Amino acid sequence: MRFFLTLSFLTLSAASVPASAQDNYEIQVYGYDTIAPGHTMIELHSNFTVDGSKTIVDGVLPTNHAEHETLEITQGFTDWFETGFYVFTSIQPDGSWQWVGDHMRPRFRVSERWNWPVGVSLSNEIGYQRAAFSADTWTWEIRPIVDRKLGRLYLSFNPTLDRSWHGPSVSHGVEFSPNAKFSFDFTKRIAGGLEYYAAYGPLTGFDPLREQQQQFFPSIDIDFGPQWEFNFGVGVGVTSATDHLIVKCIVGRRFDWHHN
Repeated sequence: MRFFLTLSFLTLSAASVPASAQDNYEIQVYGYDTIAPGHTMIELHSNFTVDGSKTIVDGVLPTNHAEHETLEITQGFTDWFETGFYVFTSIQPDGSWQWVGDHMRPRFRVSERWNWPVGVSLSNEIGYQRAAFSADTWTWEIRPIVDRKLGRLYLSFNPTLDRSWHGPSVSHGVEFSPNAKFSFDFTKRIAGGLEYYAAYGPLTGFDPLREQQQQFFPSIDIDFGPQWEFNFGVGVGVTSATDHLIVKCIVGRRFDWHHN
């Protein structure tokens, strides 16, 4: 626990700036668990903006009718540590497929042996996105994760902090971008619920509501077996600064490299 408190303190002390939310490349509320050692998770995040921005803003291309495809590869090293790597791409309305950027995400979690009443982990995501797709090109995301399973009900809260290293948001300070999820197991294999994504603005003073990002995603999770992950949702933006309608899908497959 002392390690997590120290790391969080150093992170907040160093952070004097933010990034935008997930920019519609990786739309996911994290659970606390990590990939088992010797295992690899490969995920494809597919997000289509049905109704988004239609003009170039600060040199960033519009999102309307853009298809974002993100490849995520996560390797488990110990029972409390994993590292993920992302490749962001965008298929534009004209059909061109472009590389957007790459991120790396080391993550630590509290061991199950500690018997905490909630799951706790800490993710740090650092990387680059091209200026044509993100005004803030170098960013750092600090994501604490707290979740709990209560019978058939699942709850997760990610009080995310963002920092921009290069771009117009450098002067904003640390920004607060909370995510949350609740879902209910309708059957042993199907769970449905609601996911929430937001970007409130700097911790020193939140943006006016019309300038904040606020999205609600009714979503479904299907259990195709212990090696698979599947999530589907349709998101509605409720502020003028948010893309108004997005369809997202996550498909993941775990691979075990251990040999008996």
